[in-house]
Amino acid sequence: MPLETVTIPCLADNYAFLVHNSETGETALVDAPESGPILTALNDLGWSLDTVLLTHHHWDHIDGLTAILEVHKARVIGAAADAHRLPPLDVAVSDGDVLTICGEDMAVMDVSGHTVGHVAFHFPQTGMVFTADSLMALGCGRLFEGTPAQMWQSLSRLAALPGDTLVCSGHEYTESNARFALTIDPDNAALQTRVAGIMAARKEGRPTVPSLMSEEKATNPFLRPDDPGIRAHLGMENAPDVEVFAEIRRRKDAF
Repeated sequence: MPLETVTIPCLADNYAFLVHNSETGETALVDAPESGPILTALNDLGWSLDTVLLTHHHWDHIDGLTAILEVHKARVIGAAADAHRLPPLDVAVSDGDVLTICGEDMAVMDVSGHTVGHVAFHFPQTGMVFTADSLMALGCGRLFEGTPAQMWQSLSRLAALPGDTLVCSGHEYTESNARFALTIDPDNAALQTRVAGIMAARKEGRPTVPSLMSEEKATNPFLRPDDPGIRAHLGMENAPDVEVFAEIRRRKDAF
């Protein structure tokens, strides 16, 4: 059976995720922005936490961990490259490592760019990837540490995953991302349809995360620097993909 995933709103606009195997009773948490909503969800569901997966060291992804571990004695897994900035790890992982989480193989992907040492967690059997602040719904994370080349390589690797992969990203930034995407790719009918759905969802207070990889590949401008329409709109018809991506990111930073 596929693993069950529960999306938990945290802080002002963060998301944490619970992953659960109903047959074994095992539960994992992806990121710990704050303890209260996560502990409440675990209590309401009657689940005990076995594993915590940390994507990167930023405070809004780890600050709730200490209080959570006081209640649930879970093992903590994070990137070896980021271990000096993460809470103490029980297991330090690197790109390409495969671990069994909740009874299913999980692959670790280095997705540096937003930070150096940022990782994503891919569950191919269930068909989901936890991307935090790398690939986001209609966006990507700001480049606080990495280079455009690093982020473009990371996004390209993620985009190579199957189209039916569920993208579980770390923030509710989609409405702002949608408004920006329309300035880069204004003639994209699929984007226009998606934006209308996003605006309706947010008006009703519904989350826009997770999303499907196929949606991102069809509408997310950060995955589309090879698109002729985007290139023409930017006046970069003959530029390398990474330069087009860097220009899109520069424009988003100023948006």
